Amino acid sequence: MPSLMDTYIENREMVQPNHANNLDTVHGGNVMKWMDEVGAMSAIRFAGKSCVTARVDEMDFRRPVLVGDTAVIESYVYEAGETSVDVYLRAFRENPRTGERELTTESYFVYVGIDESGEPSPVPALTVESEEGERRQAEALDGLDA
Repeated sequence: MPSLMDTYIENREMVQPNHANNLDTVHGGNVMKWMDEVGAMSAIRFAGKSCVTARVDEMDFRRPVLVGDTAVIESYVYEAGETSVDVYLRAFRENPRTGERELTTESYFVYVGIDESGEPSPVPALTVESEEGERRQAEALDGLDA
């Protein structure tokens, strides 16, 4: 059975002018797209099969990501149902010169495992086998309660 830490993925996007609005900050839709792609990677790694986005809980945009910053997207599975995969996602702005990070966006996405005909299909049970995994699961669940 896949463990929580097996599903942890971190990806980076260099924010270019074509990603930005007239304020030289990344469009929220680009951040959401990047989060959806990385979240799907975590869900697919966990389920061992194709997964589709079923729901996006509220997106909290806390601060902008500027042109020239690196957008860092962090994702992992924190719970699973019969066919659903719950993924916690956070985006950070990162200074590419110093590595300094600030949380910019967070959300919870739900993906559904599908079979070859595109129908919902069972996913495995999630295991949490390390202190780091337990910490991350608690962090995701605490955010749901807030």
